[in-house]
Amino acid sequence: MEKRAASMRMAISVALGSGLGGTCRVAVETMLGSFSGAMFPYGTLAVNVLGSFVIGVAAIVAAPEGRLFAGPTVRQFFMAGFCGGFTTFSFFSLETMELITTGRFPAAFLYVVLTLSLAMLAVWLGYLAGLRANGLRKAQ
Repeated sequence: MEKRAASMRMAISVALGSGLGGTCRVAVETMLGSFSGAMFPYGTLAVNVLGSFVIGVAAIVAAPEGRLFAGPTVRQFFMAGFCGGFTTFSFFSLETMELITTGRFPAAFLYVVLTLSLAMLAVWLGYLAGLRANGLRKAQ
């Protein structure tokens, strides 16, 4: 019975994190004015890069040996829930398809290259920032 309760807590945690992350994504995309149909999907690019950085930091800092250890439920709330809801591969795919179907091939190519390269750079920088933050903990 305890295992079932733990699974339910995990599912609820991820659902709440996803809702919060999705709400934040809409806020960022609205602020940048780049929902589908804009000349270039800056909002989706921004949330995917920012989310990649954040999950890179969280993966290290909230790990069991990390500076701000978080239990599995809290970790999944943030990483699978919030970051999963905040970033959006499906919207990236749709916006890329819309750029292609409207004949904006250079913009589609640029979007794919920027998204993949900047997201990978961001997760790496976040990972390094997390390692640095953990190093500060060990020095204290």
